[in-house]
Amino acid sequence: MWLKGERIHLASLSAELNIGRATLFRWVGNKDLLLGEVLWSLYEPLRLEALSTTPGQGVDFVVGVYRHVNSILLHSEPLRRFIHQDPEYALKILTSSQSTIHSRTVEANTRTLRDQIASGHIHPPLNVNSLSYFMVRLAESCLYSDIINGREPRDEELEDACTAVRILLGGKA
Repeated sequence: MWLKGERIHLASLSAELNIGRATLFRWVGNKDLLLGEVLWSLYEPLRLEALSTTPGQGVDFVVGVYRHVNSILLHSEPLRRFIHQDPEYALKILTSSQSTIHSRTVEANTRTLRDQIASGHIHPPLNVNSLSYFMVRLAESCLYSDIINGREPRDEELEDACTAVRILLGGKA
């Protein structure tokens, strides 16, 4: 439903699944949590693909994974449609510190950074948790710039974000 741009209503979803609304609520929680799960189910395979196909190690690897994932998100029609249908709601679901997708993205990014640190490939000058959070917020500011400041998201801005991530990791611009 989400990929087709259809609005998700728990009542109609429970009817379609031929289950009670209470059962659906027990399974998925509220609509916000369900959308977070939907978004994560699309994000996580993309992240894993980027991890397995990006060459190299260290700063170049982390920036390459970051670029790969965010470039695809930047051009995702279902994501753009979701954002334009209800911008304030989309921003809440995508970026709220209580959101499923935001917190899991920060955690996944932190794991990638910790793996590169443990392998001795990067030595970031920042605390890894703060660094991960900043990287995710930087990506969000590019991906959702149309909502945040009324400017359409651009590939050039994503490249600037990649340069900023490189610098945050202790690499050279």
